[in-house]
Amino acid sequence: MRSETRGVSGGGTGYDAPLNFQSGVVVDLSYPLAFTVGLFSSVHCIGMCGGIMGALSYGLPAELRKDTPRYLLYLVSYNLGRIVSYAIAGGLLGALGGQLLELLGEGQGHRWLQWLAALFMVFIGLHVAGWLPRLASIERLGVPLWRRLEPVGRSLMPVKSMPKALIYGALWGWLPCGLVYTMLISTASKTGPVSGALYMAAFGLGTLPSVMATGLLAGRLYQLSRKPYLKEAVGVTIILFGLLTLWFPELLEVSV
Repeated sequence: MRSETRGVSGGGTGYDAPLNFQSGVVVDLSYPLAFTVGLFSSVHCIGMCGGIMGALSYGLPAELRKDTPRYLLYLVSYNLGRIVSYAIAGGLLGALGGQLLELLGEGQGHRWLQWLAALFMVFIGLHVAGWLPRLASIERLGVPLWRRLEPVGRSLMPVKSMPKALIYGALWGWLPCGLVYTMLISTASKTGPVSGALYMAAFGLGTLPSVMATGLLAGRLYQLSRKPYLKEAVGVTIILFGLLTLWFPELLEVSV
């Protein structure tokens, strides 16, 4: 007898987790995939956020920068705030995906949303490789909100405590970024606020190593990120991930 397992949806759709018509547990591989996209987006993140991370690092008192453990805690606080904002935005888009699923139907509708996510992953790869610069125009969507948040961030400077670093990082997470916005659009495939938040948190964690390293190594990584061959290699890798999930969406759901 076949058993059907459904995830509990925070958005009330009953479809936060994939359907399982086989015995065993279904593992949703979209989360490690989101982490991998964040990891491979390092060349973009270093160029986009490297200057901010470097400025925030040098804005800390000199005696604090010499205290490596405390210095690392401040860098972690900045980035934790940023990732929390990504997760909040992902939760909002995941809830929207739940509403879309109700309109489209759980079966084929969920598959369409997966295809949409895969297509936008291809767009991310093209953008990272430098072959789709117009994708940056999507950043205009967040400009009105950023105009309101940016003065709040300025009022927190200089950052002299970890709570301030956490708050500044949370504001930084709303900085207009075409890459983040494209990932957010793909989050609609998660069809629930909890899964949407986890999806964007996984992406944010993937960007953590490069952004943290930029804070530690200042401008050295920035010069590396400007190498065209490196950007193209990373972009092609992300495109391949997107094409694989576009043509074989069942790869995202593995029974164990």
